[in-house]
Amino acid sequence: MPEQLVFAMEVFLNGLMAGVMYALVALGFVLIFKASGIFNFAQGVMALFAAMTFVGIQNGQVPFAHLINAIFGTKIHYFGWEVYSVFAILLTVGVMILLAWMVQRFVFRHLVGQEPIILFMATIGLAYFLEGVADLMWGSEIKRLDVCLTDNTCLPQGINLAIDEFTFEIFGYGFFIDNLDITATIIAILLVTLLVVFSQYTKQGRAMRAVADDHQAALSVGVSLNAIWILVWSVAGFVALVAGIMWGAKSGVQFSLSLIALKALPVLMLGGFTSIPGAIIGGLIIGVGEKLFEFAIGPMIGGATENWFAYVLALLFLVFRPQGLFGEKIIERV
Repeated sequence: MPEQLVFAMEVFLNGLMAGVMYALVALGFVLIFKASGIFNFAQGVMALFAAMTFVGIQNGQVPFAHLINAIFGTKIHYFGWEVYSVFAILLTVGVMILLAWMVQRFVFRHLVGQEPIILFMATIGLAYFLEGVADLMWGSEIKRLDVCLTDNTCLPQGINLAIDEFTFEIFGYGFFIDNLDITATIIAILLVTLLVVFSQYTKQGRAMRAVADDHQAALSVGVSLNAIWILVWSVAGFVALVAGIMWGAKSGVQFSLSLIALKALPVLMLGGFTSIPGAIIGGLIIGVGEKLFEFAIGPMIGGATENWFAYVLALLFLVFRPQGLFGEKIIERV
């Protein structure tokens, strides 16, 4: 087998793994847009906030320590204990649910019926507000995130969740897939399956789809708009937590983590803003496409094509199929 073909296969596999990571971020956008028609610009910052909260709880860091020390002249930074990852995740989920309630209670409850552009601008303000709160709560330094993917030192004794690195050979050529990528793929598959089942076969899921179709009609049959939106933002917050943990474990928890939202935009344009499976397919297309394009064409044109390939592909879709591969075509009668 030609060596170049083997290298292309390895690039393809790495692209699939990268695509899964993109899709995890895009899922949060899809959930909120599908249920409320709001394009949540703050989804990337939610992933950052969730990851920073997880690390802060895990390390026993005192929230708002810098602010407390500046006001009272103290020098406290840590409680002096560490929290197991599984418990830190549960506590962070509780924080994200509280955040969802506050967003609905203090922001979007007062913007019902407003134009989409106003709702979009509100999410931009929410993004900058959350970024500032995250800085005040946990500090701006880069943090190492440990989710027990290579060892089990952060789990109670007797619990084993670590996945070994996966290697195999084809015609004498070795392939290597990082354990983080394997875990992200498995989690993404489980997450999408759960979201589809929840959306299609539960009472809350059907209510969520009813709200997405027509707010007034849903209200007329007794569906609580506030309760559904809190549920949607809570689920999106959980998805942001998963995405933030995976990206944070890969590159460290830092404020540039919020920029992963920009990478999710081409994914949404390809898959469609209203399709959960579309977010996954779009992520895989972007991940594989940018890796193979860099491998095959990049050396001919100077490289660095991964920075713009996804956006050029998304632009082509906007021209020829604006609703994406799985999005619903919008027809307006005048």
